[in-house]
Amino acid sequence: MKPKALLGLFACLIGSLALAGGNEIPITSDSESAKTLFIAGQAASDAGNGVEANRLFMAATKADPGFARAWLEVANNAVSGVEFNEAMKTAHSLAENASKGEKLLIDINMRFLDNDFERQTTLANKLVESYPESARAWLTKAGVENGLNKFTQARESATKAIELDKSFVPAYTTIGASYVFNDPKDLKKAAKYYKKAIAFEPGEDNHYWGLGDVYRAAGKLDKAAEYYSLSTMLDPNNGTAWVKLGHVNSFRGNYDEARENYEHGIKVAQPEGAAFLANYKHFTWVHANDPKAGVDGLKKLYKGLEISELPNQKKSGAMIFTLTNAATICMDKGMHDEADDLIEMRSKLLRANASAVGTREFSNIQEANIAFFKGRAAARRGDMRTAKKMAKENMRLVKNEDNPRKMEQYHQLMGLIYLEDNKHAKAVEHFRQADYANNIYVKYHLALALQGAGESSEADALFKEVAGWNFNSVGYALVREAAMQHGS
Repeated sequence: MKPKALLGLFACLIGSLALAGGNEIPITSDSESAKTLFIAGQAASDAGNGVEANRLFMAATKADPGFARAWLEVANNAVSGVEFNEAMKTAHSLAENASKGEKLLIDINMRFLDNDFERQTTLANKLVESYPESARAWLTKAGVENGLNKFTQARESATKAIELDKSFVPAYTTIGASYVFNDPKDLKKAAKYYKKAIAFEPGEDNHYWGLGDVYRAAGKLDKAAEYYSLSTMLDPNNGTAWVKLGHVNSFRGNYDEARENYEHGIKVAQPEGAAFLANYKHFTWVHANDPKAGVDGLKKLYKGLEISELPNQKKSGAMIFTLTNAATICMDKGMHDEADDLIEMRSKLLRANASAVGTREFSNIQEANIAFFKGRAAARRGDMRTAKKMAKENMRLVKNEDNPRKMEQYHQLMGLIYLEDNKHAKAVEHFRQADYANNIYVKYHLALALQGAGESSEADALFKEVAGWNFNSVGYALVREAAMQHGS
């Protein structure tokens, strides 16, 4: 364990004694060793060190196999859907021995498996009604609201957490990240919240790269790099900070330097985290207009993951992520046969996940996602009949979900179909109902549709927004240069 995690452990232990009056959600275990490991894991998770937290929570479950709350937090810090499902099933099976608050937390998480976000909202409200003085309960409510794109409400809930506990740092970083990434954005407020987090925990490296993200969002790449570098000085093994330096150099066009940053981040990160971070190295070739090299690199990464010694529940998420990125590049760049092969490989993994979970609801979620990808591939190669068939299949599979966002994939796919068919007004209609506010790739395609529909003023504004986004993903790697050309 890193020294900073030990410091967090002692701080949390002191805090737990202060909360003995019942303000916080009880931690239910008869094992003092398990509770100590749990508190250490919570400190790591609050600081954003998910892999470290996952390992500490797993250690807590070994000290007390009946510790339902620890199994819940293993799920919250899981690196794949398989690991999340296995941990949640165990937590749910042990819930009888948990406190009322822990049972509510477990029930909230179980709703991820059936996309019942309305029920999740009801449970989150019940949690804060049951524990109105619990900062963590209010932050849990904020998380549910973020998942529903209710960003204003989420900020209010996180603010309530701070009012209850002014030293509750994860609430500050939650609000800070929200003001960077979610509408309405406010970078001045984002910086203020990250600086408050740093004031409470000046030795926590992740807070500095969080502040670096604020400067990156503002287009101040040199200042962002300064804070990412500071993060690596505080913890040379912070793979995320090294990768963020790689992002900055990718956007500067310094691809060799970016690859060195990525390689360093991959080398120092824990294996289960490195598997995800490695994807970004291969985006450099997409930024450099060599998509085939990017796809070839991702394919090689996938093959390495297949034969790696990581347990399947630790690597399946990274395998799906890698195939998703490679398939997206192929679809966008007209590499249709390769896209079909990659989508088929990805579909097998999603169906394996569905089989592991074993519920009709989760299986429908996976099948809807498969139809979404097959429809995108069909639209890109001009097979609109198949694309529309897949859109209808996606709609059929999600129509009974209690999730207000359930139709976003359908509308994104229909928007693409109409865009490829040069029916721009219809494309605009559908893209506006997709997740364009939070998905930069969708936002770019909405701008294309608006331009085609003669709405040049709004289109230009969106192209400019996309060009200045400065946060890396496969979608952004594919559209950044084109957006910059449109916006110039």
